[in-house]
Amino acid sequence: MLEPVSAAHCLEVTREVGFQKLLRSNGGEDTTTCPLRPQADSVKTARDVTRTTLRRWGFDQIGDDAALVVSELVTNAVRYTRHAALHFDGQPIILMLLRLAPHVLLAVSDPSDEIPRPKEPDFISEHGRGLYIVETYSTCWGWDALDEGGKAVWALFRTHN
Repeated sequence: MLEPVSAAHCLEVTREVGFQKLLRSNGGEDTTTCPLRPQADSVKTARDVTRTTLRRWGFDQIGDDAALVVSELVTNAVRYTRHAALHFDGQPIILMLLRLAPHVLLAVSDPSDEIPRPKEPDFISEHGRGLYIVETYSTCWGWDALDEGGKAVWALFRTHN
C-alpha cells in the first residue's frame, strides 16, 4: 500500500527540481528529455519514450499509467500550442522524465501560457477528461510557468521499488 503524499510535498519536490534548469540540461541517467513537434503523432512518441524509459529504470509497474498520463499531457500541449497559433522559434513541446526516488516526475512543457484548468469530466464528450485522468492516475499533478514564457505541466508517480 502506498503512503499518501501531500500536495505540499509534491510542490517541494517540483520546486527542488527547477524545470527551467532541467529543460536546458543534458540530463543524465536519472533524466530523459524528448523534444516533440506540435502534431498528433507526438502523442505516440511520448508514450513510447515513457514506457522505454520506465522499463530501463525498472519501473514497468507504472508504465501503463504513466503512458496514459503522458498521452493526456502531450495531447493538451499539442492542442493548446496549435490553438494559440504560436511560433516555435526553438521552443518545441518537451517531454521530461525524472527519477526522484521513490518517485518519477513526468513533465510536458509547451510555449503556451494558457493555464491548465480541470473541468468536470464529461464521459460522453471526446474532450474534457484529460486532467481528470492525470489526477486519477498520478500521485499528484500541477504546473509551473517558465521564465521565457510557456509552462511545464507535471505529474508525480510513486514507484513501488
